[in-house]
Amino acid sequence: MADSIALPRAQARTASLPAIPWYLWASVIGVTSAMIGVHWDISWHRSIGRDTFWTPPHMAIYLCGVIAGISSAYLILATTFGLLPEVRATSVKMWGFHGPLGAFITAWGGVAMLTSAPFDDWWHNAYGLDVKILSPPHTVLAAGVLGIEIGALILVLGYMNRAVGDERRRLNWLYLYLGSMIVVVFQILTMEYTDRVLQHTGTFYLVVSIAVPAALIAVSTASGMKWGATIIAGVYTLFTASLVWILPLFPAQPKLGPVFNPVTQFVPPQFPLLIIVPAIALDLIRPRVREWNIWLQALVCGSVFFALFFAVEWPFASFLMTPAAANGFFGTIYRDYGTGPNTLEARNLFLPAERNFSTMLWIAFGAALATARFGLGWGRWMRTVKR
Repeated sequence: MADSIALPRAQARTASLPAIPWYLWASVIGVTSAMIGVHWDISWHRSIGRDTFWTPPHMAIYLCGVIAGISSAYLILATTFGLLPEVRATSVKMWGFHGPLGAFITAWGGVAMLTSAPFDDWWHNAYGLDVKILSPPHTVLAAGVLGIEIGALILVLGYMNRAVGDERRRLNWLYLYLGSMIVVVFQILTMEYTDRVLQHTGTFYLVVSIAVPAALIAVSTASGMKWGATIIAGVYTLFTASLVWILPLFPAQPKLGPVFNPVTQFVPPQFPLLIIVPAIALDLIRPRVREWNIWLQALVCGSVFFALFFAVEWPFASFLMTPAAANGFFGTIYRDYGTGPNTLEARNLFLPAERNFSTMLWIAFGAALATARFGLGWGRWMRTVKR
């Protein structure tokens, strides 16, 4: 009898949970499509070369812009013309239109992404292949993707900060997932400075200290979840590692030359950075310093991040250069077709550290403190977002 009563009650509680609006799910799908597409596109360039604009990874990337544009346009227009009165009550006004703050940011990102498409095609027809990841059209694309990710984060955040109970917990998971995708995009933007041959240089630690702590600390601060930073870093790790394991399962062959290394499968990104270790430490230590002055919190959080990341990544980078890491799990056996046999990567050698290596490390440490302070301030602001 007790079980028969408990079951309907449990079902009633589940049925009473409000459904997450479709446009929030559209934001998550769009961001995921962009991150898969960008990594796939980089792999395509490294494995095949740029053979045409209409490649599958390009379509996956620009699908993000289409989804973002449609969902944000609907949300803004429907709110403006009174079709979503419950959203209108918690919206902002811009240029005569009403809608959630995140929808306006997402719409801008979608426009920037779609604008970059013809620009990128013209650039390649005029100048050939990209020498750097951040070419002018790719910079516009990166700005658009980042705009969509931040817009989606703010959009979900507004709903999360107004929700309570189980609904807030469900939205919190979406929010943390979007936060992890911001970490992923920052890692993509800094990829040229975080290659494993550079991981014993001061530049590498400076770049990571600029790119990671702000997003990691800010998103987890606003989340309020006990293991927020760990979840963000864990999703980043699993997402990137999955690409290392999945992409090489598909065949690929270079269509451009010169070919210095015969490639027969897609070349994946490198194994994810071990940011999950300092992320766990941040989650353990931040409850103990939460009531401290924000500058002291930044000193502690920045120091913990930098010290632990250096402590684990330096020996792990050395391990990646050994035969024990030369397998499909760690992915060091994969090299793009333009990597010759005499390169540092092929010979498993580090680029020598800078002459001012110690100075660079101190600068990197200072950057970690600064970005930790920025992340704490950004996180506190995000706690107040409800529109």
